[in-house]
Amino acid sequence: MATRNWIKKLFQIFLQGLIILAPIVITIWAVTSLFSFVDRILPDLFGDAIPGFSTYYLPGMGFVVALLVIFLVGYISSSFVVGKLVELFDSVLERTPGIKIIYSTLKDFFEAFAGNKRKFNQSVLVAANAEDVWQIGFITQEDVREFGLNDYVAVYVPQSYAFAGHLYFVQKQRIKLLTDIGPADAMKFAISGGVTKIDEDPAGTTV
Repeated sequence: MATRNWIKKLFQIFLQGLIILAPIVITIWAVTSLFSFVDRILPDLFGDAIPGFSTYYLPGMGFVVALLVIFLVGYISSSFVVGKLVELFDSVLERTPGIKIIYSTLKDFFEAFAGNKRKFNQSVLVAANAEDVWQIGFITQEDVREFGLNDYVAVYVPQSYAFAGHLYFVQKQRIKLLTDIGPADAMKFAISGGVTKIDEDPAGTTV
C-alpha cells in the first residue's frame, strides 16, 4: 500500500510539472520555429549569390529585414503609384489559372483576420446540428442568397485544438450573437475545447 501511494504521489508530481512546463515549452518552440523559418529566408535567397554573405550575416538579421520589408510595403502601399502596381499584380494573380485558387484563398484568409474585410469579429452561438446543441461560431457572410438561401447566414465553426473548422449555412433564428464575449475570447474558448476560463457571461441576443 505504501509503495502504491508513493507511486501515485510521484505520478501527481509529474503531471503537475507537465501542466506547468508543457505550455511554456510548446510556446517557446512555436515562437523559435517561426523565428528560425523567417530568419532563414534571407540567407537562403542571397547566401550563394553574394560572395562572403555568410561571413557578415548574423543570426536575427533575416528576421529584422523581413519585419522592415513588411512595414515598408505596408507604408508605401498607400501611395497612388504603388497602390496601382499592387492592384495590377493582384489582378494578374487573380486571373492566372491554378495560382488564382491559392492566391485568392490565402488573401481572403489573411484579410478575414487582419484586413479591412475582417470576418472573424462577430462571434455567435449557432445551433447547426441540433436545435438545443450550441456551438461557438463566427458569421462570415450575412447574405447568402447567391446560394439560393434566403434568411440564412454563413457561419464558420472552428474545431478544438486545430486550425480547421466547418462552414454552415443556418437560418438566422438559430443564431445568437455573443454580446458579452469578444471574438478573441470566443475563438480561444472554442479552440481550447472549452477549458479556457471566460469571466464574462455568455449571454446573447437573437439575430
